[in-house]
Amino acid sequence: MPHINAAAALQICVLLSALPAQYFISQWYGTDSAQRIQITERLIIASWSSFTKSYLSLDAWADRLKLWLSKTRTCLNAGLLILHFRNWYYGEKKTKIGDNEAETHSYFAESSHVRSPKPDYIQFSVGQVIVHKRLGYSGVIVGWDVKAKAPEEWLQHKYPPAKQDLKDTPHYRILINKANGFGKSTAYIAEQEITIIMGLEVVHHPDMKAYFSGYDGSKYIMQPWLKKIYPHD
Repeated sequence: MPHINAAAALQICVLLSALPAQYFISQWYGTDSAQRIQITERLIIASWSSFTKSYLSLDAWADRLKLWLSKTRTCLNAGLLILHFRNWYYGEKKTKIGDNEAETHSYFAESSHVRSPKPDYIQFSVGQVIVHKRLGYSGVIVGWDVKAKAPEEWLQHKYPPAKQDLKDTPHYRILINKANGFGKSTAYIAEQEITIIMGLEVVHHPDMKAYFSGYDGSKYIMQPWLKKIYPHD
């Protein structure tokens, strides 16, 4: 089968279009042969000129490209706007959900989740003064968890394989007495590591007044906001 290039195909299209053109001309411009030939030639020349201006002109293609780019840019901007709005909307929802989860699952006994009812196996209460059995520093309890709540990296460092069972025991957040010169201001320790000291009122720590309003002779009195979290202590 012979190969037909673009130029040959264009010539064939022009020749084929001449027949219906001549028929059209004969219907509307009379039957004079010379007149029909002249009008046909003019029609073909006008069609070819229009074709070259529309499809064979670099300026025409440049204009089409500009129009296409303009429409594409408009669609792209609209798409980006929708994407930004979607990200903002779902990001806001995710942030709010994340904040609620952070409040519910706060680490180191800092969650505002109400500890009620208080399990019987929680031996100590917020406001009691303690001493660390091994390290010897004193402090006051400001919160507790039924088991250790901390980042996994912290738990792995704090409790090697031999002490893994301590992770599932009650843990207490302590404000460390500055008078001990221990260096740290707070601690989060297992119940087995502390013991209670009765009758010791003086615990020096800059945050004491934020947590407690006074001392009743056996333990510190919680501020109202803290009492709502630990109603049974």
